[in-house]
Amino acid sequence: MGIRCTCGVFTTIKAFATDVNVQFVGVPGTVRGNLRYIVNACVDFLEASTLTLVFTQTESGPPDRSFTFEASKITCTNCLSMGNTCVVTVAGEGTGGRTFFAEFRDTPDTAANDLVQSFMISGFFNQGGAVPVPQGSIISVGC
Repeated sequence: MGIRCTCGVFTTIKAFATDVNVQFVGVPGTVRGNLRYIVNACVDFLEASTLTLVFTQTESGPPDRSFTFEASKITCTNCLSMGNTCVVTVAGEGTGGRTFFAEFRDTPDTAANDLVQSFMISGFFNQGGAVPVPQGSIISVGC
């Protein structure tokens, strides 16, 4: 018998977006790069949940702002049904003691992309709006 999760979000290796303009706190304008989301978050097992965001800068020019952010503690996972879309929010603490908030939208429509609606790291990073990822790369439960 498998582990049951009443609310959560999981990503496959395809949860990847290229050439996204993101924002860094204290840096004017935007920086272009690739984003990879790796999430395994379940409300029933917060202590075992994981989240990683990898940003790889693609535009030239110093400084290179590429980074990897890892959650050290996921404090909240919520699921909400919005029409035929499942919205899962994940919040907690991570690299450098910073708090984060992320919102994932699993869209069952095979013609539409899934979305990472927002991803913010306090005092450091904001992806600056919804980022489409390939359909099926975000898998939600609990809606």
